[in-house]
Amino acid sequence: MTTESVLQRLGFSFERGGAHTARTMMLDELTRLIAYVANTDASIATYMTACVDDNCLGKQSGKTRLLTYRHLVDLYSLDTTKLVFRSLLYFWHRDEAARPFLAMLCTFVRDGVFRASAEFVQKVPIGATIKRQRLEAFIDDLQPGRFSAATLKSVAQNINSSWTQSGHESGRAVKIRTQANATPGAVAYALLLGYVTGVRGYALFETDYIKALDCSTEVAITLSEQASRRGWIVVKRIGDVIDVTFQNLLTTEEREWLRG
Repeated sequence: MTTESVLQRLGFSFERGGAHTARTMMLDELTRLIAYVANTDASIATYMTACVDDNCLGKQSGKTRLLTYRHLVDLYSLDTTKLVFRSLLYFWHRDEAARPFLAMLCTFVRDGVFRASAEFVQKVPIGATIKRQRLEAFIDDLQPGRFSAATLKSVAQNINSSWTQSGHESGRAVKIRTQANATPGAVAYALLLGYVTGVRGYALFETDYIKALDCSTEVAITLSEQASRRGWIVVKRIGDVIDVTFQNLLTTEEREWLRG
């Protein structure tokens, strides 16, 4: 399997904390920022200028602009030299319906608290009410005593908001578990994340990234073949053998890291 240091170079984060201690996955801010910057090759400095100097997100103070930028970096890196964000942009501009899923998956690999919450959310039956207090208890059990009661409540609310933004929950005061409907771009991105962690073949369709899409193996394969026909990835299937490659998405250097 790929080493943690290589994954960090690709944009994964293994920090103990995460932006969800203070914010949601900020889908609206990310959408507005990407639309404002527009250039898919823009540097991280360009994103900082857009947030802080140009105030493209309409924040009231310089401190809030900088804090918002830092949260977005925590969630997405905003660094096109890192595969995780660069490939998010690739699918973002090709599959508009995938955007909430792309944001969720990027957050998933960069925010440990949010990543851990997927296990809780996925166990809630479709149509059932999600009890915030149970989510708080789940988070507290992960690292007992780490968060105060007030912080636990805030983290749980932020996490529920993010899963609502991605289509896994609905409602405001009362959250209901809903069925998310993945897209070809979302599945392709999930497959790429699995691939760089060292997974190959049929197992790519059974990773935590695919599960986070509420996607069965069979549906994921069908959507991946749609992505392949659009030229985003390459999927070759012969009987029970399936091979997925990503010629358009990995640089030569990144391929060397993965081989190493």
